[in-house]
Amino acid sequence: MAAKHVLSKSTFMAGCQCPKRLYLHKKHPELSNPEDEDLQAIFSRGTTVGLLARELFKGGIDVAPPDPFSYHISVAKTQELIAANHSVIYEAAFMYDGVLCAIDLLVKKRNKWYAYEVKSSTKVKDPFVQDAALQHYVITRSGLPLADISVVHLNNQYKRVGELEVEQLFNAVSVKEPVLSLQDFVEAQIDSFKKVLKSKNIPNILIGDHCKKPYDCNFTNHCGANMLHQRAIGNSNLNKSELKQFLKEWQYPFYFFDFETIMPAIPEFDHSRPYQQIPFQYSLHTQASPRSALNHTAFLGDGVSDPRLPLIKQMLKDLGTEGSIVTWNKSFEVTRIKEMAEDFPRYQKQLSKLIDRIVDLMVPFQKKWYELPSFMGSYSLKYVLPVLVPELSYDSLAIQNGGDASSVYAIIKEQPIAVQMQQRNDLLAYCHLDTLAMVEIYKKLKALVK
Repeated sequence: MAAKHVLSKSTFMAGCQCPKRLYLHKKHPELSNPEDEDLQAIFSRGTTVGLLARELFKGGIDVAPPDPFSYHISVAKTQELIAANHSVIYEAAFMYDGVLCAIDLLVKKRNKWYAYEVKSSTKVKDPFVQDAALQHYVITRSGLPLADISVVHLNNQYKRVGELEVEQLFNAVSVKEPVLSLQDFVEAQIDSFKKVLKSKNIPNILIGDHCKKPYDCNFTNHCGANMLHQRAIGNSNLNKSELKQFLKEWQYPFYFFDFETIMPAIPEFDHSRPYQQIPFQYSLHTQASPRSALNHTAFLGDGVSDPRLPLIKQMLKDLGTEGSIVTWNKSFEVTRIKEMAEDFPRYQKQLSKLIDRIVDLMVPFQKKWYELPSFMGSYSLKYVLPVLVPELSYDSLAIQNGGDASSVYAIIKEQPIAVQMQQRNDLLAYCHLDTLAMVEIYKKLKALVK
């Protein structure tokens, strides 16, 4: 029977964050929080990036196990390929003293071995170095010397034009020096974690900042960490003069406007970079004058092609040339418009003119000109709306936040036609509520200063 590992790279990192997290993961997985869809999307994105990075070193042999319980097969295959002098191995696996790790890319150059760990980030973060330190420890103590170990990450300065240039998309950064300095730390942590796992008692560790850093722990519900991060209760305040002056500066027609965006790790469209926010949808409620009826228009991309150009054309038509464009957190919309102006210079002049017309409905709440204890100290729309306009709610919607909207749109083209039609309706309903919410909140503020 194959030897079973005590620790893996992921459980080692969990232990570095909190030994209690490690213990619960290994001994009481049933206490974990419900599965997080956003987290699963991150894992999926990481897998996609990792597969693409293999093109940096083509012709490799993939030794990933057939299932999570068969890593001993990968370890054996890795040793066979090293002995047979194969120069590129994907997902090479090693085990030393009960500790298992795999490395995304193991490459032999000029008779020396180089290890590369791929991350779907745009920079080298501290946890990545710690992660690589464990990999170096296990690989080298398994008998394979490494000439270097690097983190491969996405280059957010790369702008796609035409075919994807993989060599330009990725940056490889050597982390050998800090990794070597952490080898004693790794050894001490491994010994400590093994002792933790031999105990019959859950480690007595209080909730704290470590519950969120460097990643959200998946046992926060069990440990009660949500209690730590409650917002402070706000005060009651109404500054009528500031509020009245703020609203007085708006010009009709009013355009209540909101974007939704996707952030592909790998740029899908020309003139886009890794993780660039690509607007794919907007909702617009328009009121031409104080007594005019409210009018609604919307845009939603097709889910296949670059949505920005058709969005720009319709947006410029819908927003006209005068009147206040009302947003919530205007810096978001302003930044997206500036990016589109840069990427589509033909429309730069028209897009730039929109920016001067944008006003921010969040300001009175952010500056506490209007504050209620029930806002819980927040000026987020999701906190303000239920208090001021309780009859409007996201609870009944299939899509209830921007993250969900992005996730749905990102894979909508892969769905059956009937599902696509339903999801498009769901996306339109969500974004519609965002701008209708602003309309109703504006009415509440207007009534306060009469």
